[in-house]
Amino acid sequence: MDVHSHIITSEFVSALDKEGRLMDEGFPLPKYDVTEHLRWMDEAGVQTSVLTLAAPQPSSSEVVRQTNEAAARIRREHPGRFLFCAALPLPDVSKAIEEAKYALDTLKADGIKLATNVSGQYLGAPELDTLFSVLNERRAVIILHPHRPEPVNRQVMQQTPLAMQEYLSETTRAVTNMISRNVLARYNHIKVVVPHCGAYLPLAIPRMKSLTPVMQANKMVGEIDYEANLRALYYDLAGAHSLEVIRMMLTITTPDHLLYGSDYPYVAPQVLTQSLARMKQYLSTEPDLAPFREMILYQNANQIFK
Repeated sequence: MDVHSHIITSEFVSALDKEGRLMDEGFPLPKYDVTEHLRWMDEAGVQTSVLTLAAPQPSSSEVVRQTNEAAARIRREHPGRFLFCAALPLPDVSKAIEEAKYALDTLKADGIKLATNVSGQYLGAPELDTLFSVLNERRAVIILHPHRPEPVNRQVMQQTPLAMQEYLSETTRAVTNMISRNVLARYNHIKVVVPHCGAYLPLAIPRMKSLTPVMQANKMVGEIDYEANLRALYYDLAGAHSLEVIRMMLTITTPDHLLYGSDYPYVAPQVLTQSLARMKQYLSTEPDLAPFREMILYQNANQIFK
């Protein structure tokens, strides 16, 4: 089960084109075709893929709605092969709550996709508490995805493309921002999937913990319930997975919180197939990971999306 794949609709691309935003993330959007997606899934041995909207965030709430309805239609037309996590029209919190209710209650979305930030509004910001309350009431699964940071240094982005480094920083920034306000501890019925092998969180979490007493003494943060916050976090293995990376991730989580992810269609299908085969190989042969092979490949994801 693949928890990290993207839907890219013609309406989404057209809207970005009209606004001159096709290169907002520093690289062109790949083409998406559900038939090609299914072909790759069949070749690689993926039973189900979870669709989420790609970056950047659409400016139009109508485009967000169109994308959610398109994803719901794909799931309906291909039963058992697709789930979807609905996009929300942030930074407008009222409209986001309205769309979340429509997506979860009417379209029966399998979860919600949240960008790490939209126009500088980062996850963990106080004004998002009302949205998280709604998602918490519905026990929503949230899939995170990094977007271009705000503000952005264009020279740095040009020299070192976002996907090479800043996306990892961006994910870490958003998750630690939620942890510092106990968002995941306070809204404890939510499950959050962190992309790209946990980004820099295996390094950031120990540092946060060690500095918390100093920050509290200077009244810069309050009490932080690390155990409750971390309990809500799951991690997909899209990107540069390896034995070493997984073992590092297990310093901040447990095997039942690791999930397979591909990042389709941002990576060539043949590369994804080879990558999955390599993962299956080391999950089968490494004594410390072999007991968790089926958990990581599909059981954990089935459990959180049941």
